[in-house]
Amino acid sequence: MVEEGGSDVIVRAASVDSMESRWVFQDSEEEEGEEEEEDDDDEPQQRQGGVPDYDDSAEQKLIRTGPRVDSFDVEALEVPGAQRNDYEDFSFGKQIVLAFQTLGVVFGDVGTSPLYTFSVMFTKAPINGNEDVLGALSLVIYTLVLIPVVKYVLVVLWANDDGEGGTFALYSLICRHAKVSLLPNQLPSDARISNFKLKVPSPELERSLKIKERLETSLMLKKLLLMLVLAGTSMVIADGVVTPVMSVMSAVGGLKVGVAPIDRENVMMISVAFLIVLFSVQKFGTSKLGLVVGPALFIWFCSLAGVGIYNLIKYDSCVWRAFNPIHIYYFFKRNSTKAWHALGGCLLCATGSEAMFADLCYFSVGSIQLTFVFLVLPCLLLGYLGQAAYLIENHTDYEQVFFSSIPSGVFWPVLLIANVAALIASRAMTTATFSCIKQSTALGCFPRLKIIHTSQKFMGQIYIPVMNWFLMVVCLVFVCTISSITEIGNAYGIAELVVMMMTTVLVTIVMLLIWQINIIVVLSFVAVFIGIELTFFSSVLWSVGDGSWIILVFAAVIFLIMYIWNYGSNLKYQTEVKQKLSMDLLRELGSNLGTVRAPGIGLMYNELVKGVPAIFGHFLTTLPAVHSMIIIVCIKYVPVPMVPQGERFLFRRVCPKSYHIFRCIARYGYKDVRKENHQAFEQLLIESLEKFIRREAQERSLESHEDDEDSDKEEAATSSRLVMAANGSMYSLDVPLLSEYDGHSTKPMQASEASTSAAPSTELTLDPEQSLERELSFIRQAKQCGVVYLLGHGDIRARKDSWFIKKLVINYFYAFLRKNCRRGIANLSVPHSHLMQVSMTYMV
Repeated sequence: MVEEGGSDVIVRAASVDSMESRWVFQDSEEEEGEEEEEDDDDEPQQRQGGVPDYDDSAEQKLIRTGPRVDSFDVEALEVPGAQRNDYEDFSFGKQIVLAFQTLGVVFGDVGTSPLYTFSVMFTKAPINGNEDVLGALSLVIYTLVLIPVVKYVLVVLWANDDGEGGTFALYSLICRHAKVSLLPNQLPSDARISNFKLKVPSPELERSLKIKERLETSLMLKKLLLMLVLAGTSMVIADGVVTPVMSVMSAVGGLKVGVAPIDRENVMMISVAFLIVLFSVQKFGTSKLGLVVGPALFIWFCSLAGVGIYNLIKYDSCVWRAFNPIHIYYFFKRNSTKAWHALGGCLLCATGSEAMFADLCYFSVGSIQLTFVFLVLPCLLLGYLGQAAYLIENHTDYEQVFFSSIPSGVFWPVLLIANVAALIASRAMTTATFSCIKQSTALGCFPRLKIIHTSQKFMGQIYIPVMNWFLMVVCLVFVCTISSITEIGNAYGIAELVVMMMTTVLVTIVMLLIWQINIIVVLSFVAVFIGIELTFFSSVLWSVGDGSWIILVFAAVIFLIMYIWNYGSNLKYQTEVKQKLSMDLLRELGSNLGTVRAPGIGLMYNELVKGVPAIFGHFLTTLPAVHSMIIIVCIKYVPVPMVPQGERFLFRRVCPKSYHIFRCIARYGYKDVRKENHQAFEQLLIESLEKFIRREAQERSLESHEDDEDSDKEEAATSSRLVMAANGSMYSLDVPLLSEYDGHSTKPMQASEASTSAAPSTELTLDPEQSLERELSFIRQAKQCGVVYLLGHGDIRARKDSWFIKKLVINYFYAFLRKNCRRGIANLSVPHSHLMQVSMTYMV
């Protein structure tokens, strides 16, 4: 029904502390204005401008409750079992096949780094002797060991979110363990999704609890964390621009070694043609291209290792001494400032490390680790050792050291495979960019775009047409503007280092909050890798004026787009929360809502997870009639990769039974594929609604049975009923799920009294079974009359007395993004005859 990434819902959910017991008066009134401070437990109080929930009622007495359980929560308890990662059950043979595919998708970037690493390094620090070559080689070796191997392969890959990697996956993981989301749409039922895997910190671990409390109570820390995530994501997108440029231009530059007349302009034109071809084949998908380009990258790595071995045998094998890190000290001692400038070039050997993590959604942790340790790393080391051996004998050939060191008999085959590898490598960060944009869209930090799923088996493999062509245009501009490999390499280093530092910070929070490991280990991780990355960053930042500032400007533009979208979406949601309809108004209108109730079902889409949105009142005043059954649907993303189908829909009765108004939350993870057509979605929705009504009737029957058997009402009220969740946890059902409230009384009525006041007199004689069948029959008849989708487009405008900056951001920038993003009507595969739209503008 709804295409991925195209929902009108901008939701970033966070975990809630709904698991703690507490002493409460079950019918006590809470102080007005407390709603946003509570953990979204849907307390049944009548609040100004709010909607009371009818399914929480009990005797007036002080009791100790377990987790607050309402109709949403009971729905969430019935789970079929956690849905596991796509790759968990794969055999060793299948892991080998996946490992082969990772060559063409994940490791192309780091695999082509030997084409330009030494070239950039020695351009900044020219060779003055063999010791310079050994020192530079030693720097490359230990950079490869520390960053890709120790940091990413051994640590960061394990900080994945159920198989999802990248900056936003880390943010989502943190959101599930601390309430750091800025959007107040959390529900306790979110924490009971079987894939949520919430691990509440134990009381003994005071450090973890203090960090959690600090994150949850400090608005500044929440905003700072979001800023870090947005900065990291914007640099990942910038990395998706500079990676193809660097790889393709370095490979095409090899023609200058084999063909003398080739100059810089020829290299630029050929690179432009290659980039156009590269982005044109992205639409064929990751798995298809992975099977095709995997063998090509395997040949490339074998060629890299073979050329390295040849040079080691032909030239000086003393380069093995570079494994002694003392040569790094000698390198800095001999070159001082020039050696520090060369650090920016050295970092290029580790580019693509972030792609291993960001592309984790395409493959498994095991396949990536297996491929890197046993194939990629040995081939890279042999390639760098061979180039160093060649440079010891040929100090002046550093500009095209790889191509110059190739034996003349195999030069053209290796040049061909190098260019193919460069084209493949350019896809590494492009696929990572698609993954990050999908995650950020789902969590409300990027405008909605059309997302195409290129694999029926693996849900994480996607293609975003708009971003694909946008990245191509920016790449072409970048090639034509900056033609120097050194300047491009410096821009490359800036983008890569910012992403690495953001990942280090987020993984540190994961270590402290979720993994809860020894503080000494955490401090060691931070000190080592932040220190290394800041040292590299100081080197590349020194040369930012050479032309690499363009990448910073591009990243800043992406950052502003993401921040403005997030800011505007949050402001819109908070405004809708404040202006939602009050229950007093709906009670005054009566069950006909002050209009004609026509047969059929109206599915009204809105972003609110609680209450009746103000735009519903706009429907009542604009339309001549409304449907006999109204279901307010909120499509909500929760911070988990996938929500099992059995836990998709949560229902609550918004008004008394005679109103036939329900609230439904359709929950999706950011990895979920929403490809069902509207008929299938409607069928699932109605089946879930019938299931909810049956459960409601069963609960009422249990309450009535208890009242008949127990002579002492107080004793009956304290009797505890338990429901077991799929994970074995027991939840108290002391609070009846659905009881009606008298709008003119502060004390809740009993179920029988509510039924008397709300239902027609003919229904008084019906027993519970007849009443249930009557309501189910009403639903089926309404379904047969047809389903209409009521789309309410809510826009926001800044008030006249607002600051100029706010007016500029809301009235122009955010309005422009919202106008040009993918709207709700484009995401619903329903005929236009079934759509009804009403627009409403909020002043903020």
